[in-house]
Amino acid sequence: MVQNKQLGPSDSFIFNRTGHRLRNRTVLAAMTNKQSHSDGTLSDAEIKWLTRRAKGGFGIITTAAAHVSKDGQGWDGELGLFDDMHIDKLTTLTDSIHTHGSLSFAQLFHGGMHAPQYLTEKTPISASKIPCDESKSGFTRSASGKDIKRLINNFTAAAVRCVQAGFDGIELHGAHGYLISQFLGTKTNMRKDEWGGDLKNRTRFLIEIYRSIKENVPDSFIVGVRISPEISDLGINLEDSINLAGFLRDEGIDYLHISCWDAFAKSKEYPDDSRRLTEWFTQSVDDLPPIISTGSVWSKSDAQELMNQGADLIGVARVGIPYPGWAKKLSQENYNPPRAPFTVQHLREADLSDVFINYMRKWDGFVSNNN
Repeated sequence: MVQNKQLGPSDSFIFNRTGHRLRNRTVLAAMTNKQSHSDGTLSDAEIKWLTRRAKGGFGIITTAAAHVSKDGQGWDGELGLFDDMHIDKLTTLTDSIHTHGSLSFAQLFHGGMHAPQYLTEKTPISASKIPCDESKSGFTRSASGKDIKRLINNFTAAAVRCVQAGFDGIELHGAHGYLISQFLGTKTNMRKDEWGGDLKNRTRFLIEIYRSIKENVPDSFIVGVRISPEISDLGINLEDSINLAGFLRDEGIDYLHISCWDAFAKSKEYPDDSRRLTEWFTQSVDDLPPIISTGSVWSKSDAQELMNQGADLIGVARVGIPYPGWAKKLSQENYNPPRAPFTVQHLREADLSDVFINYMRKWDGFVSNNN
């Protein structure tokens, strides 16, 4: 476990396998912002928002979740990676991010049971037939073997487009209850074939996506995975997630992103154990790949504490919205910027479009009623 590692803009990090160097340990995590066009193409507003955070000193800039299949779209204004038409604007984005010294990652996902039928005009697909509020029938459709092959190919084609667009890497979104999570969970995957059953089989969908991508991208391209340690509604538990981390290590992934929601909270399954979620991984699995941990980091002391838990890289979302220069300011002693609410003017000056600001109003107390 890392002890007393001082975090700041000068604290560089190197991905061992690929040799990519980060100027610091900060990661702008993927965030929904609803700024993409209806066909999934990136908007100028979204490029402006992400570029500003690169200019602000973040080591890695991650796009919002991008659906790899038309039937995988989860919400309006969502970034797409299902077609070559998306490449041009994404190239503009990566060029802009690289100009300011950050690495650029795209997050690839499929909504599964969270891909509303009103958006996709398709019955939501999942590992098994399960209740689904987003489906006209009230249920998902269980993925056939043919569907699974198509989905693996869709993820792979999306990753290849990311290479063509100049990204440094991609993140497979296996967290937050989307399709990959639905294959991992015991309550959403009741299959009796090679794609369900024990953890090894429930992991197979994610592993096959990873292997297919690796066969089709350059060796220098970074491929990581984001997971949620615990999602009780899906049947994802901490023990399985730790074992999954071991499987992914054995596959040679370039990093593991642990999405904790609150990186300073204890496990809900083991409330009497003092370890925080990141510590469960870093103290349980040997030879882990680089760890990104994300969840409720706001101040410099938060970032330092998370590194003391064993995280190699510090992911943030919420604090990066009002404070695009957060990464650079970590060099300040005791940096702890003011918290919400934020005025509309403040958010506009931080390069959020009105579409993004209106979306942020759904976060209780984040946008001030006084402009």
